[in-house]
Amino acid sequence: MKTYAEWQHLSRTLTFNGQAYINGKFQPPQRGEYFPSVNPATEEHLADIAACDETDIDLAVQAASTAFQNGEWSNAAPKQRKQVLLKLADLIEAHQEELALTDTLDMGKPISEMMSIDLPDTIDCFRWTAECIDKVYGEIAPTGPDTLALIKREPVGVVGAITPWNYPLMMIAWKIAPALAAGNSVVLKPSEKASLSAIRLAQLASEAGIPAGVLNVVPGSGQTAGKALALHKDVQVLAFTGSTAVAALLMQYAGQSNMKRVWLEAGGKSPNLIFADCTDIEAAATSAAAAIFSNQGEVCIACSRVYVEKKIKAPFLEALLKAAEHFQPGDPLNPSTTMGPMVDRAQLATVERYIESARNEGGNLLMGGASDYLPGNGFYATPTIVSDATNDMTFVKDEIFGPVLAVGEFETEEEAIALANDSAYGLGAAVWTGNLSRAHRVSDKLQCGMVWVNTWGEGDTTVPFGGVKASGNGRDKSLHALDKYTDLKNVLIRL
Repeated sequence: MKTYAEWQHLSRTLTFNGQAYINGKFQPPQRGEYFPSVNPATEEHLADIAACDETDIDLAVQAASTAFQNGEWSNAAPKQRKQVLLKLADLIEAHQEELALTDTLDMGKPISEMMSIDLPDTIDCFRWTAECIDKVYGEIAPTGPDTLALIKREPVGVVGAITPWNYPLMMIAWKIAPALAAGNSVVLKPSEKASLSAIRLAQLASEAGIPAGVLNVVPGSGQTAGKALALHKDVQVLAFTGSTAVAALLMQYAGQSNMKRVWLEAGGKSPNLIFADCTDIEAAATSAAAAIFSNQGEVCIACSRVYVEKKIKAPFLEALLKAAEHFQPGDPLNPSTTMGPMVDRAQLATVERYIESARNEGGNLLMGGASDYLPGNGFYATPTIVSDATNDMTFVKDEIFGPVLAVGEFETEEEAIALANDSAYGLGAAVWTGNLSRAHRVSDKLQCGMVWVNTWGEGDTTVPFGGVKASGNGRDKSLHALDKYTDLKNVLIRL
């Protein structure tokens, strides 16, 4: 890991290209409009980003469709696609400091998190997915002796991907690695709040040998570029990570166009259940703090609701407050910083609004509160803990996407499960217990896609990631991700 001074020096040497990347080359926006990328830690201008719209999206989709039809990538042997994606992983690794720094400057994530979480996960996702693609077999159905029924996986065609700003590069990898490995062409619309690493990745993909038109990056707002991508009739699959409200719109757009499949990883309001029989209250409290304050709380799986068994509430809160002190806002270029700024002023205002709502609805502010924002000094929020939280409070029900933790209590296992499931969302949940039977029993009854027992947020490329209810459908990572980007074809032959 570089020193603070070294990261500061390197940050001054970077230059950014904010153009769209279509058909293997940089393209200015058709209507000549741009929007600024601003460093949320300093509020300094980083680059001008192409404000693409439906005309640029149409160019990118045409390029992607043409590339798919010519078959250079879609008809390539899986082993050949694997080698190109492995080379791309190597290039990402060779440029990891540049890419890490790009996302830190663009959206405020601490550089230490970029180097320890985002980049390793991105590289692993490309490598693992590349290695798996020539090991996925078709099937022969058990029909009678007079027929041979083959079941094959085929690429779907053009995949549209809309990715978020909280883990820019990592979320892109989760979408495009399996889509590309399966032989599809991709049109990627990164978040307008963090587009720079996506554009750079497209350059590296061309360098790795991905043919022109197979991976296109079209930055722009969700209301223009994102909507145009979702409505385009030559896009067969749309993969999205972002808010539940936008996810609902994308499903409508699919119905209004060509009934494209829409795979959604949407919002979350994950519960964290702390039972009195957990073997280490300090470890549970340390994990609970990390589960809401890591990445400034801008995490879809953040355990923003903690429910602690009443008999251990006092010692748990004491340990939680102590653990939360580790997370202090600071310059994200400093490797010792544990919390960077919010992504922009609007997100900071959202956090402030929900803290005020918690106060007004009877929450007990134990730590933090409104920020002392001064223009030009960065969009920094403070770690906030509110106790005496109940499920009818607005800040307990809504996804805040910031460092605000609601703490409630329960007395029985049944009450804990009911409180956890009393949410529109169903992404993740954590359970802290030393009782193996309880761990299985509670995990089975929680309405979510992922459960962590005596930990939080741990994962691997080999395990699926996604949720249920208003948190979406489909899964990223693991072999299950390939289900989103392939069609099953049955070919029955009468002998």
